[in-house]
Amino acid sequence: MQPKQQAVTARDLRRPKHKWDDYKVFLLALPAIAIVILFRYIPLWGWSFSLFQYKPGKDLFDCNFVGLQNFTFLFNNPVMRKNLVRVLTNTFGIHMLGYLFTPLPMLFAIFLSEMKSKRYQKLVQSVTTLPNFISWVIIYSLMNSFFSASGVATKLMIQLGIVDQGFNLMTSDDHVWLYMVLLQQWKSLGWSAIIYFASIAGIPQDMYEAAMIDGANRMQRIWYITIPSLIPTYFVLLIMSIGNFLNTGVDQYLTFGNALNKQFIEVLDLYVYNLGIGSGQISFSVAVGIMKSVVALVLFSMANFASKKIRGESVF
Repeated sequence: MQPKQQAVTARDLRRPKHKWDDYKVFLLALPAIAIVILFRYIPLWGWSFSLFQYKPGKDLFDCNFVGLQNFTFLFNNPVMRKNLVRVLTNTFGIHMLGYLFTPLPMLFAIFLSEMKSKRYQKLVQSVTTLPNFISWVIIYSLMNSFFSASGVATKLMIQLGIVDQGFNLMTSDDHVWLYMVLLQQWKSLGWSAIIYFASIAGIPQDMYEAAMIDGANRMQRIWYITIPSLIPTYFVLLIMSIGNFLNTGVDQYLTFGNALNKQFIEVLDLYVYNLGIGSGQISFSVAVGIMKSVVALVLFSMANFASKKIRGESVF
């Protein structure tokens, strides 16, 4: 009986320690949980504006309750339906074009990891990460200085005979999707490559050493070791980006948009902004935003389910 009692006593003594470890983990996660609740869940109260005909300056419950009228108006009104199709086409087109460039951060991280000079590697990484912290207003100013009708790049192309006369890329509606995506890639390339660079650092070095002993050259080590090791990270980020498929943001398109290219540059987020802030249709813009969130949730769930069935791995 004595050994059994001692075993029970030891197990009982271990329990408070395990519980305290769980509490410590919870306390570490508590600030992040509080931030998510504060900035993600509490603002969902704003969805109630879609059920009222809200007028700025008045209390919400002093406005007329219209129920789902704003949602039905979204699909029943021909003008609104036409505008919605147009902005969805722009949003889907820009995002689908952007997905063609999703392997670039991974390839760039591989390029960085293969540099022998650590000093040059850090220099390149710093230079390419810096644009992520530059505002779109400043980027627009730089682009305008280079590609306006009297810009530096435009004059150079005229002198080289590439073009016959000056043109203003900022006010042109030609290839708007393409240069919006290229600007996004330039701005975020270094920043997006950080997670892949960290994943490469976590690959066991003995795999490379074994491959070198077997006679594998650098390209073979990249193709058979580095890239397969980064594929899971790539797919997780791809699935999460599908959840943000309709979240293009406002800053870039509001900055580069004008009357000449509005037809092709107005994405869903900018359309919601123009409805709510520009036209004062706050309740209707909230209804559009809710529909966008629902569609994004469905797309994310479908991508996660497909990944789980095809690859056996998923986000949750």
